Amino acid sequence: MINRIIRAVAGSFVLISLLLAIYVNQNWLWFTAFVGANLLQSAFTKWCLMEDILKKLGVKP
Repeated sequence: MINRIIRAVAGSFVLISLLLAIYVNQNWLWFTAFVGANLLQSAFTKWCLMEDILKKLGVKP
């Protein structure tokens, strides 16, 4: 359950930041890069900040 939520949040962040980059300002692409970098580091370190946040909010693993 928690993995699906993390993927949904990450995908939403990427799509929203791409739309903001197209319609508002290209600097929103930095947010897209930030999300991608976090996904990459979590693949290597097995630590995800969003997972910690969701657990504190009461989402069951």
